[in-house]
Formats: sequence, C-alpha cells, structure tokens
Amino acid sequence: MSSGSSSQPISTVMLPAKVDTVTVSAVEGMLLTALRPGARIIIDGSAVAYMSAAGVRTFATVMHEAAKLQARVVLCSFHGAAWDCLLVSGFSELLEIAATTEEATARLEKDPRPSTGESLHQRRTAG
Repeated sequence: MSSGSSSQPISTVMLPAKVDTVTVSAVEGMLLTALRPGARIIIDGSAVAYMSAAGVRTFATVMHEAAKLQARVVLCSFHGAAWDCLLVSGFSELLEIAATTEEATARLEKDPRPSTGESLHQRRTAG
C-alpha cells in the first residue's frame, strides 16, 4: 500500500488467474470487502488469464458500491483474453482502466475523486 494526498491509503487487490462463474463469488466478496467510504482501490488484473461475462458483471457491481461509498476504483494490468473480454463487452470504455499499477497509483494520487458509476445502469450493465 502507498499513500497519497487523500487521507485514505491506496489499496491493491490482486485478482486470481480465472474470474468466472466458479470464482466470481469469492472475487466479488474480496472486492466488496476492500471498499470503505472514501477508499482508493487498484484492482490488479495482471494474473488474470481468463475472464467470463460473470467477471465483468462483478466489476459493474463493485463500481456501483464504490459510488455509494464515495470510493474510487481503478482497474489495471489486464491483458490477453481478459482484456479482450473487457473490450468486446464495452466495459473498457465504462470503467477506469490503467495500463500498469504505477499508472493506476498516479491517477489515484493525482485525482482522488470518487468513481461515479454514472456510465452504468442501476441494473449494473452498460448503457
């Protein structure tokens, strides 16, 4: 963890190699547990080799909860099939995604404003 100008430290959550229907409940629980009012969180996808639509929906759920808590979430380091899943679903345009953890950290330190979740419908889908 590192700290920036906000009173909340920046937390990093590492995702597992698979984010699919088998793992999504545990992943969602881990991400929601990390959320606190005013939190600044990096979701590191560098280990993710496979992600299904269930994984993408989890990110939508997390973004809605982050908005409620005035927290800010930046995803980073997605590649290969996991990045393709975000791209094809359109979520790469709706979620804040950095290329590296360093870039994600810099974004959170520079601009700690909370994620709004405005680009997602209440039913947690793109729209």
